Order: sequence, then C-alpha cells, then structure tokens
Amino acid sequence: MGIINWLKIKLQSIKLFLKEVYTEGKKVDWPSRQETIRYTLIVIVISVTIAAFLGGLDFIFMGILQRFVF
Repeated sequence: MGIINWLKIKLQSIKLFLKEVYTEGKKVDWPSRQETIRYTLIVIVISVTIAAFLGGLDFIFMGILQRFVF
C-alpha cells in the first residue's frame, strides 16, 4: 500500500505542476511573428559579422606567425 500511495501523490504533484505550467504559459506575452523574424535576422547578422571579424583576425595573425615562426 505504501508504494501505491506514494505513486498517487507523485502523479498528483506532477499533474498539478503541469497544470500550473500551462496556466503560466497563457500569461506570457509571446512575441509576434514579425518580431520573431526580426530578432532572428538580427542574431544571424551579428553572428556572421563576428565570425567574419574573428576569421579576419585569424588570417592576419596566421600571416604574422608564418613570417616569424615558420
């Protein structure tokens, strides 16, 4: 009997948790489709810019190292 009661309590607490998650999810002010697209494009542009900058630095430093080390 102990295990069955323990399982019932755990299942009830999981059910309550999921119900509260659903309720809180309804309260969230989700971004619109346009906002999501805009923010995604901003992240992509910034990521590509930083990658190009770091790639350029890598190219420059590799050239410097090749002159002195290799």
